[in-house]
Amino acid sequence: MPKDIIRQLPDSVANQIAAGEVIQRPASVVKELMENAIDAGAAKVQVIIKEAGRKLIQVIDDGIGMSEVDARMAFERHATSKISKAEDLFYVRTKGFRGEALASIAAVAQVELKTRQSDMNVGTRLLIEGSKVLAQEACSASTGSSLAVKNLFFNIPARRKFLKTDSTELRNIIEEFQRVALAHPDIAFQLFKDDESELFNLRAGTLRQRIVGLMGSNYDQRLVPVKEVTDVVGIHGFVGKPEFAKRSKGEQYLFLNDRFIKNGYLHHAIQSAFGELLPSGDHPSYFIFLTVPTEKVDINIHPTKTEVKFEEEKSIYAIVKSTVRLSLGKYNIAPSLDFEEDSSFKVPPMTKGQAIHIPQIQVDQDFNPFRERSQLPPSQASFPRTDRSQGDSWKEMYEIGRQLNTDIIQSHLEREDIQRADTASDMDAVSKERLFYQLNARYLVSSLKSGLLIVDMKRAEERILYESFIRSIALNEGRSQQLLFPETKDLHPTDMALITEHMAAFRAMGFDIEPFGSRAIKINGIPADAGEFDVIALIDEWIEDFKLEVPKGKNKNEVLARTLARRMRNPGDRRLDAEEMRAIMDRLFACEQPYISPSGKPVIINIGTDELDKKFQRTL
Repeated sequence: MPKDIIRQLPDSVANQIAAGEVIQRPASVVKELMENAIDAGAAKVQVIIKEAGRKLIQVIDDGIGMSEVDARMAFERHATSKISKAEDLFYVRTKGFRGEALASIAAVAQVELKTRQSDMNVGTRLLIEGSKVLAQEACSASTGSSLAVKNLFFNIPARRKFLKTDSTELRNIIEEFQRVALAHPDIAFQLFKDDESELFNLRAGTLRQRIVGLMGSNYDQRLVPVKEVTDVVGIHGFVGKPEFAKRSKGEQYLFLNDRFIKNGYLHHAIQSAFGELLPSGDHPSYFIFLTVPTEKVDINIHPTKTEVKFEEEKSIYAIVKSTVRLSLGKYNIAPSLDFEEDSSFKVPPMTKGQAIHIPQIQVDQDFNPFRERSQLPPSQASFPRTDRSQGDSWKEMYEIGRQLNTDIIQSHLEREDIQRADTASDMDAVSKERLFYQLNARYLVSSLKSGLLIVDMKRAEERILYESFIRSIALNEGRSQQLLFPETKDLHPTDMALITEHMAAFRAMGFDIEPFGSRAIKINGIPADAGEFDVIALIDEWIEDFKLEVPKGKNKNEVLARTLARRMRNPGDRRLDAEEMRAIMDRLFACEQPYISPSGKPVIINIGTDELDKKFQRTL
C-alpha cells in the first residue's frame, strides 16, 4: 500500500486558503485597505466601488507611500512592518500586524498598485493577478498609495457565485466603511459608488460630527455623551436616547483602542444600564470607545481582529454599565422624582405616531341640579346615568336588541338541528342572510349552528390586505393613486440600497416610488385601495422589520407585505354598518388562510354551544 506523500503547498494555493478566512466578501477588502491607509498616516482616504465591489474596489490615500522594494514585499505572506517578534503582539497600536491581507487579496483578484513616497520623484506601479506579478515599473503618481482590486474571486468561481445581491454586498461595504470612519473622526473619508455617485463625504472633525455625518442630521439631538476615566479602562462616546431605540441591533458600535470589536458581554452591560427605560425587545444605539492598555488585552484571536480577550473583563463590565447609567441620569434621561414640580404644568411628550384630536364635549341635557333626588325617574335614582356619546344611541340599542331577539327566536326554532361541527363547515353556514353584530367596535359576532363565530376586525383587515399584497407582487397588478403633494424621505445609504433592491415589489403593490438623488426617495403615489396612513412611517417600519426578520430566514416579499398590511389597516376601533361588516366577512372567507393573521395570531374564534352550556352551568 503506497504511503502518503507530504508536500508543501505552493504559495498561490496557500494564499487562496488564507484568503478564505481574511477575505470573505468585498467588504473585507474595503476594511483591510482602509486600515492600511490609516496605518500609512493618511489624512484623507477615498473609496471607490463598482458593482458592489465585484468589478472594482479602489482605495486612494495621501499617506507616506511605499518604496519600490516595499511595494513588492507588501504582497508576500507574513510580510509586515508592524511587528518583528511575538512580544510585539501585546503592544500593537496599528490596525494590521499579521501581514496576510494584501497577499490574500492578490491571490483572488487582479491588483494594481500605484505608490510614491514624498522624497521620491517617481512612483512605482505594480500589477499582480492570482499571486503572480505581471509587471513592476516606474510611473507618475501622487504621494501616498492607490490600490485597485479588480474582478474579485475571478479565479474562484464558487466563491464569486455565492456572493449576495449587489444591494446586500453594498450594505456590508457601507457598514465596514462606517466602522473605520467612526474610529477616526480626525481623518477625512469619501465613498463613491458606480458612476461617481457620492455616498459619503466626511470631513475631519469631532466624534459627534462624524456620527451625524454618517447617520444623518437628525442624530444630533439623539445623542447622550458618555465619559469616564479609570485605571482599568477609559470610556468616551455617546449612547442614544431611549425613545429612539429600535427592534434591530444595527446602530451599535463598540471600539477598543480605536478598533471595532464585537463583545456580547459588554453589549449586555450597555443594554442593562438602560434598565426599565427600554421596552422589552428594543435595543439602544451606542457609539462607545474603550481605551485599555495594550498589554492587558489580546487582539490576536481571529483574522478579522473583531474578537478580543480582556484581562480584567468583569471590572470593565461594571465600569461600562455604571458609566452609561450615570450619563443617562446626569442628562435627565432616567426617570426621577421631583416633589417641588407642579404636575399641572407637566405635559407628557407625544409618542411616535400619536395624533392630536379635537376634544369632544358631552352634555347631559336632562341634568337639573335643582330637582330633588326623589323627583328623579326611578332609573336615574337607582343607577348612575350612562354616558351618551351619540344622540341616536337609543336607536342603535333598539336595533341591536331587535336583532338579538330575532336571533334568539331563530336559535330556539333550530334547537333540534344544533350539533357540534368543525370550523370549516361553520364557515360554509355563514350565508348572506346571516346577521352580524359588532362588539365594542372591535369584534364581529355571528351565530352559527354550532355556537358563535367571533372575528377580530383589525386582524381580519390585516389578513385581507396581506394576501392582496402577496397576490399583487406575484401578478404585478397593483394600481396606484397619485398623491396631491409627493413626499420625500432622506435615507441612510444602507437603507437606500435596501429600498432600491425592493423597488419593483413596492411598485407591484401600487406604490409610485423613485430615487431622489443618491440618499433619498420620492413617493408620488400609494396603492389605490389604501386609506389614510403615514407613508413615511411605513417606510421606517418596513426597514426595521426587514433588518430584524430577513436575517432569520423570513421571505423578503412576505416581510414587505406583512409590514404594509399592519401599517395600512384601520388603526382604531370603528363602527361599521351592515354592508361594511358583510364585505369584511366575505373578503376574509375568500382568503387562503382566514384563521391566522400574518403575524401568527388568531383571527377567528369559534365558541361552541357545548362551551356556552358549561359557562351557564346548563344541563340538557
